Amino acid sequence: MTGTDPRRSTSGPAPTPVVLGRPPALAPLLLRGALRSPLRRPRPDAPCPRTRLVLPSVRADTARLAAYRSICGFPEDGTLPVTYPHVLGFPLAMRLMSGRDFPLPLLGLVHTSIGITRHAALPATDAYELAVHVAGLAPHRRGTEATVVTELRADGTVVWESASTYLARHRTPDGAAPAAGGSGAHSAARTPLPEVDRWTLPGDLGRRYGAVSGDRNPIHLHPLTARLFGFPRAIAHGMWTAARCLAAQGTPEAADVRVEFKAPVLLPGTVVHAADGTGRFALRSADASRTHVVGEVRELSV
Repeated sequence: MTGTDPRRSTSGPAPTPVVLGRPPALAPLLLRGALRSPLRRPRPDAPCPRTRLVLPSVRADTARLAAYRSICGFPEDGTLPVTYPHVLGFPLAMRLMSGRDFPLPLLGLVHTSIGITRHAALPATDAYELAVHVAGLAPHRRGTEATVVTELRADGTVVWESASTYLARHRTPDGAAPAAGGSGAHSAARTPLPEVDRWTLPGDLGRRYGAVSGDRNPIHLHPLTARLFGFPRAIAHGMWTAARCLAAQGTPEAADVRVEFKAPVLLPGTVVHAADGTGRFALRSADASRTHVVGEVRELSV
């Protein structure tokens, strides 16, 4: 898993594989996670689930994939968009993060980064083995982060892998460690990139993307539910912002992607997509006062 740079991995025994017969239903998991959230007392040294959930054969649903392409801007090219395996793995991640042994509250959990390695183009009609596990926890200056690792295999070979970090915000001791970051993404933050396009985002974008992706975190759905977690309005999904940027600039078949979600994108709103043609990209506010997303795409040699 060197390609995805799982920054929060922990030592210890390998996760125990648990083979599932079908994808978990999302609605009961989200409800379970919501009910258990008030009982969580997050801390970076809490124990994590040591389970690796496995779906031996999963295919993308044609209609759902088409809706995802449409809302994110990916063309129809017969392959899975580079970010789509994250959607396939989301129900497994939710089963782990809503479980009794996951120490962070699911409600209000914020996606802070993702590293993706795609080793080859992924035919959209093929079946894949999908596996998800929690790699560990780490302190963050605003709380505690968990790293969730997702892998897609074809004929026993890893063809796509990712490591996502999720932040549970809570009070931290003075001097709590900040999150580590990828060098490529931070270099994009240090050097302003030229504007490529402006996108006007509607107020219902979070609800529309949530219907396609299954991620119905309340912070994305409505101003009232977002305010419960400290946001003035609903915010866009981090994975939508990443997917939209990657769709706009394209991704090589074999590629390494790093994305950091720096500040929430409030809905509705207007954002600036910036890129310089070298693989670096960013998403900024219309007045350039805030950088929402920074990232980089690198082609892998095969």
